[in-house]
Amino acid sequence: MRLNAFLARAGVASRRRADELIKAGRVTVNGEPGQLNTDVGARDRVAVDGKGVERQRLRYVLLHKPAGVLTTARDPRGRPTVVQLVSDEPRVVPVGRLDADTTGALLLTNDGPLAHRLAHPRYGVEKTYVAEVEGDPDEDALRRLRDGVELDDGTTAPARARRLGRGRVELVLHEGRKHQVKRMLAAVGHPVTRLRRSAYADLTLEGIEPGAWRELDPAEVEALREASARGSGSDNSRSRRQPPPAK
Repeated sequence: MRLNAFLARAGVASRRRADELIKAGRVTVNGEPGQLNTDVGARDRVAVDGKGVERQRLRYVLLHKPAGVLTTARDPRGRPTVVQLVSDEPRVVPVGRLDADTTGALLLTNDGPLAHRLAHPRYGVEKTYVAEVEGDPDEDALRRLRDGVELDDGTTAPARARRLGRGRVELVLHEGRKHQVKRMLAAVGHPVTRLRRSAYADLTLEGIEPGAWRELDPAEVEALREASARGSGSDNSRSRRQPPPAK
């Protein structure tokens, strides 16, 4: 494990801040100054400013993010953040982002490599969103969403889209562009009025109230590892079966 990743997992600092500590000569490994390319093994002794650093246990949390809370570790303006909603032993950080007004399933972890794979579109991990929109999308709008929508940063990847009822649409994506769901629906003529992420991979929010969270069990963590290992070329048809579109 790279030294900056070790420090991040230990809760000392983010990887970027860890790089700054290393370059400043404040980090040692086995008594020698650490370098940006230093690898840390199970028997190595790491210290920051002379104080030993212990590796923290890996932790995986599913949060039901409420509206009005920022998806970040800290906010310079003092606004509430998702990290403040979760107990801090050991510290976890969000995987990807949800807009402040978007609610729903959010993962937090201190497992950096897994977080990277879950957030990167090449690994094809699906996120399910339920959107309330202006108007009532017809089959042509749904087809455009399924085929890919032209946005200012390129055409979106094919998605699964279905109508849940009047003015309600479910979208299943594996990309994570900024404001993507809102931009896609606006592009087909149905701006979002309310947005909720109902599932992350196969994890749903059943039994979790807004603002509450739970630890994932080992089987759920393993399922996330398997989902993130399949890659973007995988067949995503195995995901939750969809009932027929609402009339």
